[in-house]
Amino acid sequence: MALKLGDTAPDFEAETTEGTIRFHDWIGDSWAVLFSHPKDFTPVCTTELGYMASINPEFEARGVKVIGLSVDPLDRHAEWANDIAETQGTAPNYPIISDADFKVSKLYGMLPADVEGDPTSRTPADNQTVRNVFVIGPDKKIKLILIYPMTTGRNFDEVLRVIDSLQLTAKHKVATPAQWQQGDKVIIAGSVSDDAAREIYPDGWESPRPYIRIVPQPAESVRSAESVRPVESVRS
Repeated sequence: MALKLGDTAPDFEAETTEGTIRFHDWIGDSWAVLFSHPKDFTPVCTTELGYMASINPEFEARGVKVIGLSVDPLDRHAEWANDIAETQGTAPNYPIISDADFKVSKLYGMLPADVEGDPTSRTPADNQTVRNVFVIGPDKKIKLILIYPMTTGRNFDEVLRVIDSLQLTAKHKVATPAQWQQGDKVIIAGSVSDDAAREIYPDGWESPRPYIRIVPQPAESVRSAESVRPVESVRS
Protein backbone atom coordinates (compact mmCIF):
# COMPACT_ATOMS: atom_id res chain seq x y z
CA MET A 1 0.00 0.00 0.00
CA ALA A 2 1.33 3.44 -0.95
CA LEU A 3 2.43 5.70 1.88
CA LYS A 4 0.35 8.83 2.49
CA LEU A 5 0.86 12.09 4.31
CA GLY A 6 0.23 11.50 7.99
CA ASP A 7 1.29 7.86 7.89
CA THR A 8 3.98 6.72 10.30
CA ALA A 9 7.26 6.43 8.42
CA PRO A 10 8.16 2.73 8.37
CA ASP A 11 10.98 1.87 10.75
CA PHE A 12 13.92 -0.24 9.59
CA GLU A 13 17.49 -1.23 10.34
CA ALA A 14 20.08 -0.59 7.65
CA GLU A 15 23.77 -0.31 6.91
CA THR A 16 24.88 3.21 6.04
CA THR A 17 28.12 5.00 5.27
CA GLU A 18 28.13 6.04 8.94
CA GLY A 19 27.35 2.63 10.43
CA THR A 20 24.24 0.60 11.23
CA ILE A 21 21.14 2.57 12.17
CA ARG A 22 17.63 1.92 13.40
CA PHE A 23 15.73 4.63 11.53
CA HIS A 24 13.34 5.85 14.23
CA ASP A 25 16.11 5.85 16.82
CA TRP A 26 18.34 7.75 14.41
CA ILE A 27 15.65 10.43 13.91
CA GLY A 28 15.16 10.81 17.66
CA ASP A 29 13.42 14.10 18.45
CA SER A 30 14.51 15.74 15.20
CA TRP A 31 12.90 16.29 11.83
CA ALA A 32 14.35 14.19 9.02
CA VAL A 33 14.73 14.15 5.24
CA LEU A 34 15.12 10.79 3.49
CA PHE A 35 15.95 11.14 -0.20
CA SER A 36 16.46 8.14 -2.47
CA HIS A 37 18.45 7.28 -5.61
CA PRO A 38 18.12 4.47 -8.16
CA LYS A 39 21.83 3.69 -8.39
CA ASP A 40 25.32 5.00 -7.61
CA PHE A 41 27.35 6.84 -10.27
CA THR A 42 24.30 8.36 -11.97
CA PRO A 43 24.78 11.94 -13.22
CA VAL A 44 21.71 13.76 -11.88
CA CYS A 45 21.96 12.04 -8.49
CA THR A 46 25.64 12.98 -8.26
CA THR A 47 24.71 16.67 -8.51
CA GLU A 48 21.92 16.22 -5.97
CA LEU A 49 24.07 14.54 -3.34
CA GLY A 50 26.72 17.23 -3.75
CA TYR A 51 24.29 20.11 -3.51
CA MET A 52 22.57 18.59 -0.49
CA ALA A 53 25.97 18.33 1.21
CA SER A 54 26.68 22.01 0.50
CA ILE A 55 23.45 23.16 2.14
CA ASN A 56 23.26 20.53 4.89
CA PRO A 57 24.13 23.20 7.50
CA GLU A 58 20.81 24.88 6.61
CA PHE A 59 18.95 21.68 7.47
CA GLU A 60 20.96 21.27 10.67
CA ALA A 61 20.10 24.85 11.68
CA ARG A 62 16.43 23.91 11.43
CA GLY A 63 16.89 20.77 13.53
CA VAL A 64 16.61 18.48 10.51
CA LYS A 65 18.68 15.35 9.93
CA VAL A 66 19.43 14.32 6.33
CA ILE A 67 19.92 10.77 5.09
CA GLY A 68 20.33 9.47 1.55
CA LEU A 69 19.60 6.06 0.07
CA SER A 70 20.85 4.29 -3.03
CA VAL A 71 20.12 0.80 -4.35
CA ASP A 72 23.75 -0.34 -4.36
CA PRO A 73 26.26 -2.02 -2.01
CA LEU A 74 28.05 0.00 0.65
CA ASP A 75 31.50 -0.19 -0.96
CA ARG A 76 30.18 1.51 -4.08
CA HIS A 77 28.81 4.35 -1.92
CA ALA A 78 32.34 5.08 -0.70
CA GLU A 79 33.70 5.22 -4.25
CA TRP A 80 30.81 7.41 -5.36
CA ALA A 81 31.42 9.83 -2.48
CA ASN A 82 34.90 10.48 -3.91
CA ASP A 83 33.39 11.31 -7.30
CA ILE A 84 30.84 13.61 -5.68
CA ALA A 85 33.56 15.48 -3.79
CA GLU A 86 35.71 15.89 -6.90
CA THR A 87 32.92 16.92 -9.31
CA GLN A 88 30.59 18.87 -7.01
CA GLY A 89 33.05 20.32 -4.52
CA THR A 90 31.42 18.84 -1.41
CA ALA A 91 31.43 15.22 -0.27
CA PRO A 92 28.31 13.81 1.40
CA ASN A 93 28.30 14.91 5.06
CA TYR A 94 25.30 12.79 6.02
CA PRO A 95 24.76 9.01 6.02
CA ILE A 96 23.77 7.16 2.85
CA ILE A 97 21.81 3.93 3.22
CA SER A 98 22.95 0.86 1.32
CA ASP A 99 19.70 -0.65 0.07
CA ALA A 100 21.33 -3.51 -1.81
CA ASP A 101 18.59 -5.91 -0.65
CA PHE A 102 15.84 -3.47 -1.76
CA LYS A 103 14.31 -3.67 1.72
CA VAL A 104 13.83 0.04 2.35
CA SER A 105 12.80 0.81 -1.23
CA LYS A 106 10.07 -1.83 -1.01
CA LEU A 107 9.06 -0.80 2.50
CA TYR A 108 8.53 2.77 1.29
CA GLY A 109 6.64 1.71 -1.84
CA MET A 110 9.38 2.79 -4.26
CA LEU A 111 9.93 -0.71 -5.73
CA PRO A 112 7.53 -3.65 -6.19
CA ALA A 113 7.53 -6.28 -3.45
CA ASP A 114 8.74 -8.99 -5.84
CA VAL A 115 12.04 -7.28 -6.76
CA GLU A 116 15.03 -9.45 -5.91
CA GLY A 117 18.48 -10.44 -7.12
CA ASP A 118 21.85 -8.75 -7.51
CA PRO A 119 21.46 -4.97 -7.31
CA THR A 120 24.58 -4.40 -9.42
CA SER A 121 22.91 -6.20 -12.34
CA ARG A 122 20.03 -3.70 -12.36
CA THR A 123 20.19 -0.52 -14.42
CA PRO A 124 19.15 2.93 -13.18
CA ALA A 125 16.06 2.59 -15.36
CA ASP A 126 15.12 -0.58 -13.48
CA ASN A 127 15.08 1.48 -10.27
CA GLN A 128 13.78 4.74 -11.74
CA THR A 129 10.95 4.92 -9.19
CA VAL A 130 13.50 5.27 -6.36
CA ARG A 131 13.52 9.08 -6.69
CA ASN A 132 11.58 10.21 -3.63
CA VAL A 133 11.97 12.84 -0.94
CA PHE A 134 10.28 12.13 2.39
CA VAL A 135 10.11 14.78 5.11
CA ILE A 136 9.39 13.18 8.47
CA GLY A 137 8.48 14.96 11.70
CA PRO A 138 9.70 14.26 15.24
CA ASP A 139 6.46 12.30 15.71
CA LYS A 140 7.73 9.96 12.93
CA LYS A 141 4.80 10.97 10.71
CA ILE A 142 5.34 11.66 7.01
CA LYS A 143 4.82 15.39 6.34
CA LEU A 144 5.86 15.63 2.68
CA ILE A 145 6.39 13.25 -0.23
CA LEU A 146 8.00 14.41 -3.48
CA ILE A 147 8.64 12.10 -6.45
CA TYR A 148 10.95 13.18 -9.26
CA PRO A 149 11.76 11.65 -12.66
CA MET A 150 15.35 10.62 -13.36
CA THR A 151 15.84 13.49 -15.82
CA THR A 152 14.93 16.29 -13.38
CA GLY A 153 17.24 17.23 -10.53
CA ARG A 154 15.57 17.90 -7.22
CA ASN A 155 15.18 21.41 -5.78
CA PHE A 156 16.41 21.16 -2.20
CA ASP A 157 15.89 24.89 -1.65
CA GLU A 158 12.19 24.11 -2.04
CA VAL A 159 12.48 21.31 0.52
CA LEU A 160 13.97 23.84 2.95
CA ARG A 161 11.11 26.25 2.23
CA VAL A 162 8.53 23.56 2.89
CA ILE A 163 10.24 22.59 6.14
CA ASP A 164 10.09 26.24 7.24
CA SER A 165 6.36 26.15 6.55
CA LEU A 166 5.84 22.78 8.23
CA GLN A 167 7.66 23.87 11.38
CA LEU A 168 5.79 27.18 11.50
CA THR A 169 2.34 25.65 10.96
CA ALA A 170 3.04 22.86 13.45
CA LYS A 171 3.50 25.50 16.15
CA HIS A 172 0.89 28.11 15.15
CA LYS A 173 -2.64 27.80 13.75
CA VAL A 174 -1.72 29.28 10.40
CA ALA A 175 -1.13 28.19 6.81
CA THR A 176 1.32 29.58 4.26
CA PRO A 177 0.24 30.93 0.86
CA ALA A 178 1.75 30.26 -2.56
CA GLN A 179 5.40 31.30 -2.91
CA TRP A 180 5.64 31.95 0.84
CA GLN A 181 9.10 32.61 2.25
CA GLN A 182 10.27 32.99 5.85
CA GLY A 183 8.94 36.29 7.23
CA ASP A 184 6.11 36.71 4.69
CA LYS A 185 2.47 37.11 5.71
CA VAL A 186 0.52 33.96 6.52
CA ILE A 187 -3.12 32.83 6.51
CA ILE A 188 -5.14 32.03 9.61
CA ALA A 189 -5.99 28.33 9.49
CA GLY A 190 -9.52 27.45 8.44
CA SER A 191 -9.96 25.45 11.65
CA VAL A 192 -9.81 28.70 13.66
CA SER A 193 -13.15 30.49 14.06
CA ASP A 194 -13.37 34.28 13.70
CA ASP A 195 -14.05 34.59 17.43
CA ALA A 196 -10.96 32.56 18.28
CA ALA A 197 -8.92 34.45 15.70
CA ARG A 198 -9.82 37.79 17.31
CA GLU A 199 -8.32 36.57 20.57
CA ILE A 200 -5.08 35.61 18.83
CA TYR A 201 -5.00 38.62 16.50
CA PRO A 202 -6.71 41.52 18.32
CA ASP A 203 -5.54 43.95 15.61
CA GLY A 204 -7.55 42.02 13.05
CA TRP A 205 -6.53 40.75 9.63
CA GLU A 206 -6.69 41.48 5.91
CA SER A 207 -9.66 39.71 4.35
CA PRO A 208 -10.08 40.05 0.57
CA ARG A 209 -12.71 37.32 0.92
CA PRO A 210 -14.38 36.07 4.13
CA TYR A 211 -12.52 32.77 3.89
CA ILE A 212 -9.10 34.40 3.41
CA ARG A 213 -7.66 35.93 6.60
CA ILE A 214 -4.14 37.29 6.18
CA VAL A 215 -1.89 38.21 9.12
CA PRO A 216 1.83 38.80 9.70
CA GLN A 217 3.92 35.74 10.47
CA PRO A 218 3.90 35.20 14.26
CA ALA A 219 6.66 37.36 15.72
CA GLU A 220 8.11 34.52 17.80
CA SER A 221 8.70 32.48 14.65
CA VAL A 222 10.26 35.42 12.84
CA ARG A 223 12.73 35.87 15.69
CA SER A 224 13.58 32.17 15.78
CA ALA A 225 14.18 32.23 12.03
CA GLU A 226 16.97 34.79 12.40
CA SER A 227 19.43 31.97 13.16
CA VAL A 228 18.96 30.52 9.67
CA ARG A 229 19.28 32.12 6.28
CA PRO A 230 16.14 32.48 4.18
CA VAL A 231 15.96 29.97 1.35
CA GLU A 232 16.59 32.58 -1.35
CA SER A 233 19.99 33.41 0.19
CA VAL A 234 21.23 29.81 0.39
CA ARG A 235 22.81 29.97 -3.07
CA SER A 236 24.51 33.33 -2.53
